[in-house]
Amino acid sequence: MKTIIEPFRIKVVEPIRLSTRGEREALLADASFNTFLLQSDDVIIDLLTDSGTSAMSAAQWSAIMQGDESYAGSPSYRRFEKAVKDLLPFEHIIPTHQGRAAEHILFSIISGKGQQIPSNTHFDTTRSNIEESGAMAHDLVIAEGLDPANLHPFKGNMDTERLQEFLANHSSSTPCIMLTVTNNAGGGQPVSMANIAEVSRIAGEFKIPLFIDGCRFAENAFFIKLREPEYEDWSVPDIVGKMFSYADGMTMSAKKDAFANIGGWLALNDGELAEKARTRLIQIEGFPTYGGLAGRDLEAIAQGLKEIVDESYLTYRLRTTAYIVEKLQELNIPVVQPAGGHAVFIDARAWLPHIPSLSYPGQAVVCGLYEIGGVRACEIGTVMFGRQPDGSEQAAPMDLVRLAFPRRVYTQSHADYLIEVFAELAADTQAMTGFKIIKEPAALRHFTSRFERL
Repeated sequence: MKTIIEPFRIKVVEPIRLSTRGEREALLADASFNTFLLQSDDVIIDLLTDSGTSAMSAAQWSAIMQGDESYAGSPSYRRFEKAVKDLLPFEHIIPTHQGRAAEHILFSIISGKGQQIPSNTHFDTTRSNIEESGAMAHDLVIAEGLDPANLHPFKGNMDTERLQEFLANHSSSTPCIMLTVTNNAGGGQPVSMANIAEVSRIAGEFKIPLFIDGCRFAENAFFIKLREPEYEDWSVPDIVGKMFSYADGMTMSAKKDAFANIGGWLALNDGELAEKARTRLIQIEGFPTYGGLAGRDLEAIAQGLKEIVDESYLTYRLRTTAYIVEKLQELNIPVVQPAGGHAVFIDARAWLPHIPSLSYPGQAVVCGLYEIGGVRACEIGTVMFGRQPDGSEQAAPMDLVRLAFPRRVYTQSHADYLIEVFAELAADTQAMTGFKIIKEPAALRHFTSRFERL
């Protein structure tokens, strides 16, 4: 059939409060024009993030009832560990309460002042954890990845020529290479198997470990199946295993491609490094068989890992974003192309050329979406990445707005409502104005900064 339906039935529903535009304008002003500071029950369609916001299945809720809350040696950990190892070829699986905790543990034991860590594109918490350790984060995405309109099928790829040159100059101060799949900050764009293999080859040449940020590994694997002919007949689990066979370890937020509301892990092959990580884990997260999680959460992750590699689900997931991208293009709204996996990205810089980057055109779009339709989105541009380690500010490479779709939460009518909101916003883009920051924290400012409309 041409119609791709949601491959699930809805068993439990949650009501949405339908606010008025006047209410939303007042609420947004009270939140200092930062949608992170809104109350979630004042949001009609919440696309702020796909992290921890997915709907769990009946099988996951059933698995939760098996959760064993023993402090040490829980069978829930054994089931979690087996589920991870069934997909991923790593020896040591260290649970954490979410992905940023895995990042914190990793960078606290391998990096420090004067060191350099390259990636295709570091996301916000990754970059912050690297910088907190005293190291510097470098983005080496391919040139096509910085061109929102470019149709390259794997715009998340690392620029391997730049990586080779970077390591020729900095190998002695590079404790690891990071590779994010899919490339979230770059528009949810996938990384090809060929690129993963070449990055791994270069890492081996310089004897530097490769770590993959695997938050959206299943979406990346399905893109490989669809876009790399060599893998079109492979199963998604086999592609996943092949992807991670090139890595020495991974960080993971199970709040994305594991259908869980909380959780994550650090996976390693190096036994000595794993021992250091477990020691650090006990200091800040918990014993190695629970890692800051309840046993019931470990059970939910274990079941979610079985469900995420289902091709019917992944077909529906990728088609959702592609459908919205197509409709927005019909409205002449510039978007990142081709459609990514977990989110639709608006090119706010191209859409609102009258707003300079340092006046945050992405924030203007985010606020407009909420005021008109109660849609909450996230700026991924100069607000998120413009502040430099020395405290100065410069325009980010791109000013994007991310509409991240929680898994198994919204339906076709929600997508069509979203498109109507954009149509109304597009009717008068000149009415959108820039913003200035009137209060910001020392790091990760996009979460809690307060804005004033210019």
